[in-house]
Order: sequence, then structure tokens, then C-alpha cells
Amino acid sequence: MVNEKDYEWKVSAAGRVNIIGEHVDYCGGKVFPAALDMRNTVYLRRNGTNKINLSWTTLPDKVSLDIDKLDSYRNLKYGNYQAGSALLWQKAGHKLVGCDMVQDCTVPFGSGLSSSAAIEVSTIAALAVAAGEEFDPVAVALTAQSAEREYAGVNCGIMDQYASACGKRGNAMLLDCNTLACEYVPVQIGDCSIVIINCNKPHSLVESKYNERRAETDSALEILAKPAGISCLAELTPELFEKHGKLLSGKVYDRVKHVVNECERVRKAAVAMKAGDMVALGKLLNESHASLRDLYEVTGKELDALAAAAQSHPACLGSRMTGGGFGGCTISIVKTAKAEDFKKHTAEKYKAATGYNATCYETEIGDGITVEKL
Repeated sequence: MVNEKDYEWKVSAAGRVNIIGEHVDYCGGKVFPAALDMRNTVYLRRNGTNKINLSWTTLPDKVSLDIDKLDSYRNLKYGNYQAGSALLWQKAGHKLVGCDMVQDCTVPFGSGLSSSAAIEVSTIAALAVAAGEEFDPVAVALTAQSAEREYAGVNCGIMDQYASACGKRGNAMLLDCNTLACEYVPVQIGDCSIVIINCNKPHSLVESKYNERRAETDSALEILAKPAGISCLAELTPELFEKHGKLLSGKVYDRVKHVVNECERVRKAAVAMKAGDMVALGKLLNESHASLRDLYEVTGKELDALAAAAQSHPACLGSRMTGGGFGGCTISIVKTAKAEDFKKHTAEKYKAATGYNATCYETEIGDGITVEKL
């Protein structure tokens, strides 16, 4: 436990669940995430030195980062995300001051709920607070994305960091990853609940396969940009894909087909959410999972078994993997009256199929960055 009296501020940022729009953010598409009440919280005090001292509520480790040598901590087992975040914030022209940070993360690691983004965003916001600097949540998100790319080596889109920084309680975000235009959409799900279940297979291959998918979509854009007149794959309408898709072959064709159809599903999902049409939204979730399984190939045996178990319950309107894939969580739209029976049924069926125990999370849609003076 952290004694709050020992610290000056409490700064937090959210994990996120993506309702729909998977693997389209780095293609310039629209995504539909929501921030969660699962968070990374930084307890912060200035220390008058040139060091950022890190400790964790969940780890015995302690790490001290020299503000003048932040580029030298890439290989740390713990603290590399914080070091990268601090370095990229510093490179963006911001002042860093020495401080002590205790990090308390309730976003499960490897769950596909963006613990890394929550850590990066909360660390940067905390550094700004320590330096007495006002900050723009979007600028924090963009810097956190740079840290993930340049320091951690994951060539990610902006969705995770944006949702972590800019979330709004009770709302999903219809975020255009090309322009960063964001529409907040109230989550109106009536007599339904959103249920998040972890398959408890740790992410494997996620960084290498993620970067591989980026390379595949980048190569497709090179081929299609001129003939289709597009600057990002998300501009490829179904009609344009029908016309020019034959320029692609094999797996690259499949990847682009997923992106085109997933972008359409996001558009339809926002309409369904605004109308409170959970049957339509659930159907889109099922279609998204099938596309991620068959065309984008980022699900894996465990996530497929978990989604199938969820989809087989009569109270489930739809279920799909959420996050980068190769492990992590599913998101399901479920009739609230039968939610407990759904969880039991899904966990039992999943265990029978894989041998893993699933974990159901109780969480709500929360805010992005929060700052509290202690």
C-alpha cells in the first residue's frame, strides 16, 4: 500500500478496451475504443536531484534513472517504458525534474487492455506535473506513442495512447487515427453489459507479428496508393478495393480485405451504438473476430476458443478479441440479466477446450488522465 501523505500528487491514466476497429489505427482508420477504470497510477514527489526514482506496488524492484542518460535504459526489465517516456518527453522540449514515482498498475499485463499505454501516458503526465507544466492530453498521447515506437520497438498506431490519455467517463471514442478528430459517443447499451474476459495465455509473438502486419499493410499501400488515389489504406473503400485489389496477392490481399471491411464495421458500429441497437453491434463484433482470425491471422487457438465459447451462450449478442491479439482478452455484449450465467458457461467451455482458466473483469468506462494534489 502507498501512504499518500508521503507524496505530492497522484496522476493516473487508463487502460482501454477497443469495442471494434482492430489493426486499422496504423492504416489511418477510425477506431472505437473506451478508457477503463483499470489504470496505472503514479504517486509522485519531487526529490531535488537529477534522478527519477521508480518503484512499484507490485514488484520489489527499485530503479533509478539519470535524467541526462535516459537513452541508456532500453534493456531494463522494469522501467524501460518509463525511461522511454521520459526521454521522448524531454526530446519534445519539455523540462524534466528529479522525482520519486511509485507506480501502481491495475491493468493486467499482457491482456490486450493497454497496460503499456497507461504506463507511458501516466508517466509523462506525472513528469509534466512535477515540472509545474500544463500539458495537452493529445500531445502526451503522441509522445507516448513515440516512446512505444522508438524506445520499445513496437510500431504501434495512436489508438491505445489516445484512449488512455483522452478517455471520457461513460463514452466511447470514435477516433480518426489519420486526423485525430475524435467524437465522444455515449455508451448506450440498455439491458446489456460489456463483459471483458482474459484468456490468460500471455501475449506471445505479439511484437514481431505486429510489426510484420505493419510491414504487410505498408507494402500494400505502396502498391495501391497511385492507382487507387489513396494516402492511407483506410481511404480504400469497398468499391476501390473491388477495383484495385487484384494488384495484391496472397496474405497481403487478405490483410487489406480485413482493413477495408473492419473500417466499414466501425462506421456501422457507431451508428448502432447511437441507436442503442445491441443486436447489430453484437453481429459486427462476431464478424470482426472472424476477420481477425481468418484474414488477419492474429487470434490464435485460445482467443478463438474463448470467442466461440462466448458466442455459444444464448445471452451473448456478440464477442471478439480486443487488442493486438495472440493472447489477451475478448469483449462481449451480453444481456445483463444472464451475465453471471454467461461468465460461468464461457469459462467452463473455454477451460474444457484449452485447459486454461479464464478471468472475468469487473470494470467501467472511465476517464483518461486524472491529476490529484495530495
